[in-house]
Amino acid sequence: VQALSGPNEFSEFYSRLKSIKEFYRRHPNEISVPMSVEFEELAKMRENPTEELQNLVDFTDEEGYGKYLDLHECYEKYVNLKGIEKIDYITYLSTFDHLFDIPRERKNAEYRRYLEALLEYLANYIGRVKPILDISKELTDAQKEFEVQWENGTFQGWPKETGSALANVGAHLELSGFSSWEELASLGLDRLKSALMALGMKCGGTLEERAQRLWKTKNGAQLDPNSLAKNKKGKGGKEKDVEKQKEIARLECQVYKLSDLVSNQRVATKENVQRKQARTEGERGDSDAEASASESEEEDDNEVPYNPKNLPLGWDGKPIPYWLYKLHGLNISYNCEICGNFTYKGPKAFQRHFAEWRHAHGMRCLGIPNTAHFANVTQIEDALALWEKLKTQKQAERWQPEQEEEFEDSLGNVVNRKTYEDLKRQGLL
Repeated sequence: VQALSGPNEFSEFYSRLKSIKEFYRRHPNEISVPMSVEFEELAKMRENPTEELQNLVDFTDEEGYGKYLDLHECYEKYVNLKGIEKIDYITYLSTFDHLFDIPRERKNAEYRRYLEALLEYLANYIGRVKPILDISKELTDAQKEFEVQWENGTFQGWPKETGSALANVGAHLELSGFSSWEELASLGLDRLKSALMALGMKCGGTLEERAQRLWKTKNGAQLDPNSLAKNKKGKGGKEKDVEKQKEIARLECQVYKLSDLVSNQRVATKENVQRKQARTEGERGDSDAEASASESEEEDDNEVPYNPKNLPLGWDGKPIPYWLYKLHGLNISYNCEICGNFTYKGPKAFQRHFAEWRHAHGMRCLGIPNTAHFANVTQIEDALALWEKLKTQKQAERWQPEQEEEFEDSLGNVVNRKTYEDLKRQGLL
């Protein structure tokens, strides 16, 4: 299923087509097992997995069995954060742990969800790549260091907030020395803002609006409720915001720790992505179709080549040229009855077959030795006649002791054995 859904789905298709053809070639009267049966078995295996399947670690195609990181989903969430500078994937691989560069005001609830997704993936990936490593212990140690740094205000990206008393509380202004709001306006925007903040009033608006708003408070006049500033969060609300910020900073600390554990895979991932992006469209297509091309070549090899003249096949499985066919005399056929009427193409193959196993077996079946006397003899009748003639010649050439054995008489005459025995019986010796 993974092969069919991967980038080389055509190679899987051709491999299955080849296996089906091979099945019907071997078993023409049977029915091949359909893919639905395989899917049913796969569903059963998922419902009742064996111990081996339970211990099997799954990696995505991008992870390459644990060699690389697959941060595409986290990257999509990062670039969709509001107020975050859009970067490419390679830059993200180098800077996804530079969380201290993100402004504090951008670290909201959506940013926290991004951190949780990134932390979940890194923890899951390390658990698959380094199953012996105790991730919980590493995170516990990192949190202890974080608590110390947070209390001291030294955690990167989260310095302690410092502000002036004038900016937060404001400074009271004595209005008895002024006769009109125009004189108050001469103090400037910042001084009027500070005085309004000290009274708990709204400090926005133009210079004239601020001066008139402050002038209305002279001589203890009753304040307009609409001119009062909205109540800021109390101590409890402020503590709640601090806790939220601390929780986000704690997640960042865990990301820093886990990113250090995958530093080698991080470098390898960046190199792999750069190598893929450096390839042209044609090279990517060639790499994707490499497996399918090899399968198609095998299919072409299995097909019967076009050979109308019935020429013999060469080393590449294709018919040899016709001129070469005639040059070697392959257009001449030689039939050998001793070899079971086997036909040999060309004089070279015909002469060579007399020393091969097929002709030797045929001669052995006839009871004739396969010697040089029977060279170029292909008919059984001729071979038997020649064998009888050879046996007669051998019989005639055989040594006969009665006629060829020599004896010497008393006078020194040399005679054969038969003559010697006749003279001996007659008493002439």
